[in-house]
Amino acid sequence: MTVEPAATRNSGAEEVRTDRLVLRRPDQDDLDAIFALHNDPEACEHNPSDMLETREDAELLLELWSHQWNRYGFGYWVVRRHDVPDPLGVCGVKLVGFGRHPVLNLFYRFFPSSWGSGYASEAAATAVDWARVHRPDDLVIARVRPGNLASQRVAVRAGLARTEHLDTPGDDGIDWIYVSDRSYEG
Repeated sequence: MTVEPAATRNSGAEEVRTDRLVLRRPDQDDLDAIFALHNDPEACEHNPSDMLETREDAELLLELWSHQWNRYGFGYWVVRRHDVPDPLGVCGVKLVGFGRHPVLNLFYRFFPSSWGSGYASEAAATAVDWARVHRPDDLVIARVRPGNLASQRVAVRAGLARTEHLDTPGDDGIDWIYVSDRSYEG
């Protein structure tokens, strides 16, 4: 998987704003929130392998996310409302391999207290829009569990379409694949 990181270094990705949200590159100050989110059984219900057991696990996760940012100039954001300092969740895109091709994996996980307000859909749509502008040649995918109806709705609201022929086994069961380009064959 070969990707040219220099093209995205100055893409303005470290902070993106919507009408309601601020999406910002995570830093050390976000460690407690990252741990709390990934230690919440309800937030990780459909992806139990993402559960973190210790704060040290959260430090390693933040380090992995920072490596992605440092290498490519983009990654996952911590999502907040403009008027509230507490994080609502995490959302963004990360370069991953899918089949034999590099793709941008759309990830979103939000605290259950923020569910039902459209924050995940707004953040996910922002991430996909960012990718279309700054990484137009890269396919965006979302891996969603068949039983996670809310996550399926978020993927569709972000502009992705289900492509059954790409469904694949994941860490926690079958992944339904949603893509930004329906003509993608894999």
